[in-house]
Amino acid sequence: MDTILVIDDQADVRMAAIVALNQIGYQCIEAQGPEQALGLINSSTISLILLDMNFKLDTTSGDEGLRFLKQLQSLGSTIPVVVMTAWASVDVAVKAMQLGALDFIEKPWNNLRLTAVVQQQLKQQKTSHDNACLKALNTTKNADYIANSPAMRQLLTRAKRAAKTDASILITGENGTGKSLLAQYIHQHSNRCEQRYVSVNIGAIAPSLFESELFGHKKGAFTDAKEDRLGRFEIANGGTLFLDEIATLPLELQSKMLRVLESQEFEVLGSSQTQIADVRIIAATNAQLAKAIEEGEFRRDLLFRLNTIELHIPPLRERVEDIIELANHLLTTHGRKYKRTNMTLTTHAMTALTQYSWPGNVRELSHCIERAVIMSDNDNITANDLILEQPSSEVSHSTAGDKSLPLLPLEELEKQMIQKALAEFNGNVIAAGEFLGLSKSAIYRRIDKHQLDLKEADS
Repeated sequence: MDTILVIDDQADVRMAAIVALNQIGYQCIEAQGPEQALGLINSSTISLILLDMNFKLDTTSGDEGLRFLKQLQSLGSTIPVVVMTAWASVDVAVKAMQLGALDFIEKPWNNLRLTAVVQQQLKQQKTSHDNACLKALNTTKNADYIANSPAMRQLLTRAKRAAKTDASILITGENGTGKSLLAQYIHQHSNRCEQRYVSVNIGAIAPSLFESELFGHKKGAFTDAKEDRLGRFEIANGGTLFLDEIATLPLELQSKMLRVLESQEFEVLGSSQTQIADVRIIAATNAQLAKAIEEGEFRRDLLFRLNTIELHIPPLRERVEDIIELANHLLTTHGRKYKRTNMTLTTHAMTALTQYSWPGNVRELSHCIERAVIMSDNDNITANDLILEQPSSEVSHSTAGDKSLPLLPLEELEKQMIQKALAEFNGNVIAAGEFLGLSKSAIYRRIDKHQLDLKEADS
């Protein structure tokens, strides 16, 4: 229910407005003047302010109301304001609207006029907010799982049961196992399935932009804040927020995340107004959080807030029963993408797929099938088309088989291994990172650190 704050120094005027607004379903709170109103704004969730412009019997200047509007601006408030005055002063109304007021009414008012203005402004505010959310919203696809293996059937049973609650869920598993897909699956089977699903990769956010990305910012909050920005918590309000690679969250920022998870409260950067975030949290990581806690890199209390329910996705090598069906599904998907819709896997290809260890899991399988669809000379994909053994043999020849491996600084060895992996996978950064056991954000950070040229790797 929307809450209207009525600010007027006359009790009978406040009561008249409250009665009129109560009759059309709005909740009202009242304040005698700007100072009391500021306290209510800081402690309550206000949908609209109905503001008297004068609080002294001997003045018609509207200065007090204008001063209050300036205070709201300085606080970064986004609450819509409708001003009211007993004198039809065009100058005061214009000044008020220049300071952010959206409309005005004259006292004594007609109740139909009052309620119509309030309803219109609340409707416009909701429409603007929804449009901003839709513009910022990540689009999601239906999360259809292929689960023939006992391990995956058990996992999906647990996921469906957990989805019906609002408990926080932590998804663990190796890179490429499909943690983000499981998060979408949980959202689609939850009571919030008709609301927004918002995903954010924590590892891809620069620490300096963390608050802005998660909580939003007001125009002018910092040097590059040229316009208001909605944060992910506000966009996901009422729905689900997926926090991928949660283990990469810097220690100094974990307390801010803990606060919003504990109290559901946060402030937009550049605003002092506290907002409520009604979101269901799903987090994911491929890291060992227990080890990170022991090493002082992750807060134990934050983990407790995240892992009310923990779901572990088994690696592909432990769900061999799913490999062929997954491969055929990916063959259909990539075949449609590249207009090669009649392709099939030979018996030898299927045998090779089930015997391979898949260190990159489902993501590596997808890259493997995609490459075969593109490069195969005919519609029957053979074991040779899959090129499964080449990367591992290349590495073994260059390391274990080379007894005269030069002694180099660790940084230089890391750089050379990344260069070799990029060359092996034809410049495909994601595939190279998976082969090296690095997440997407980690491989890009190392490429930037070593100033590697991706074009050179691609050639």
